Amino acid sequence: MTRPPERPNELPVDPGLGGGPGLRTLGAIGAGGALGGLARYTAVVLTPAVAGVFPWTTLTVNLSGSFALGVLVVVLLERFPSSRYLRPFLATGLLGAYTTFSTLAIETDLLVRQGRTAVAALYLFLSLAGGVAAAWAGMRLGRTAGSRGR
Repeated sequence: MTRPPERPNELPVDPGLGGGPGLRTLGAIGAGGALGGLARYTAVVLTPAVAGVFPWTTLTVNLSGSFALGVLVVVLLERFPSSRYLRPFLATGLLGAYTTFSTLAIETDLLVRQGRTAVAALYLFLSLAGGVAAAWAGMRLGRTAGSRGR
């Protein structure tokens, strides 16, 4: 039997799994991850990476995912705090699979190997600073939308 979380924003735990997330929570993460992975794959199929070209697809995916996560965290925590499976499904699963740090690292390495160090540095800066800014903007939008809905 899954034990309810001590605080409403924690993941439910299953003592039979060593105190880790319960099977339903893992199922929610897996289902979200399947959808997020499909969305990520679709983005790459529609706009494939081309050697020597700035990796716009990964940047766009990661920035839009950061923005969506910012909105989502605020909305879920402020409007649906007792929702048990929405955050694992949407934040960890869907957006975790949609965004990709590993591709960012590989593409940065490829740019450096191609002698495009300045482009690699710009890509890293835009990804990291842009991700923080996008998450902040998403959180701000989530708070603004939340205050209008009350």
